[in-house]
Amino acid sequence: MPLEKITVVKGRGVYVSGDDIDTDRIIPARFMKCLTFEGLGEFLFYDVRKDEEGTDKVHSLNDPRFAGASILITGSNFGCGSSREHAPQALYRAGFRVIIAESYAEIFFGNSTNLGIACMVATKASIQKLVAVVEANPQIEITVDVENQKISWSDDQRIDGTIRETARQNLISGKWDSLAELIQGAEVADTTAEALPYIKTHTS
Repeated sequence: MPLEKITVVKGRGVYVSGDDIDTDRIIPARFMKCLTFEGLGEFLFYDVRKDEEGTDKVHSLNDPRFAGASILITGSNFGCGSSREHAPQALYRAGFRVIIAESYAEIFFGNSTNLGIACMVATKASIQKLVAVVEANPQIEITVDVENQKISWSDDQRIDGTIRETARQNLISGKWDSLAELIQGAEVADTTAEALPYIKTHTS
């Protein structure tokens, strides 16, 4: 089955401030003792959202005004530190489908793209402009045009956003999950193997 082509994503935004937000802050290591990634969204940014008793701290992700946001807006070098795949998985399970940041850690960027999360890049000034809009009106709908690399909202207001060309092509063509592509090609691989005289795929 072909993967979804991710060309345009619409949703509400939430700002998580800070630069160099590492993967341990995104999902603390103690929550990685799981057999599947299901439920990881509950522990997203846990140590900065909760105190030792598990009570909510003041944090944008705890603010009911931003409940249901699917676009995360943040600073530079997002997803640095450990290369744990659990970090983008936690973001995905929490409902985020777009991240807008100044820059990303390389492995985090790749892992996020493989989940179908569009990692857009914008300048600090552009991000602050968008943050001001979102904080003034948390219900405003943001349109992220992955194909044409545009980030816009009401009244034709927009900021410039870019995405690495390989990631953009993978998202808009529905080829963002490399594992799924391998599985989809299993039948062709088996047929090719059967035609090779030095590979036996059956027992006599």
